[in-house]
Amino acid sequence: MAGVRKLALEESLALGPNWRHACHVLLYAPDPGKLFGRIPLRYAVLMQMRFDGRLGFPGGFVQLRKESLEDGLNRELVEELGEGAAAFRVERADHRHSRAISGQHIVTHFYVKCLSQEQMTAVEMGAPHAKDHGLEVLGLVRVPLYTLHDGVGGLPAFLENTFIGTAREQLLETLQDLGLLESGSVSSIKISAFHQ
Repeated sequence: MAGVRKLALEESLALGPNWRHACHVLLYAPDPGKLFGRIPLRYAVLMQMRFDGRLGFPGGFVQLRKESLEDGLNRELVEELGEGAAAFRVERADHRHSRAISGQHIVTHFYVKCLSQEQMTAVEMGAPHAKDHGLEVLGLVRVPLYTLHDGVGGLPAFLENTFIGTAREQLLETLQDLGLLESGSVSSIKISAFHQ
């Protein structure tokens, strides 16, 4: 994506007051289930349908004058996901990368948090009761981490959706980095020149 550059977290925080900071998180949990009794699910990875019809990750803009990145992100999670998100906390150790979007004076901070199955279930069950449900967030979706025999169904079809900003690239990069996909399942999927 043009005008996007990777920054160290400390460098991003020193950019000055005319930059806005947005924090988002990929939440995932082990999932021992099987689709149709035969396709291993392996992990549940959450994304959300946003108000604009695009897929993205939970989170939003934070107010650095009033809160830390993580405090703002955790506040956003409770607003968007409900009380299930209050049972865990995204910490600085969960931070993956920061990127500056120069034309918009926005810095994005991306986090990854592994939850227990119980925490994931609580988030999914509580999300329809969250303050922003039906407004900013239209619903949660699980990312299919498999490819069906036709080579299209599952993750390849999911990736044909419209994503906000760099969410598609963040998803693929994270799935690959954490080893959440079956071997070879992203071989035909272009991850893009996102590794800058």
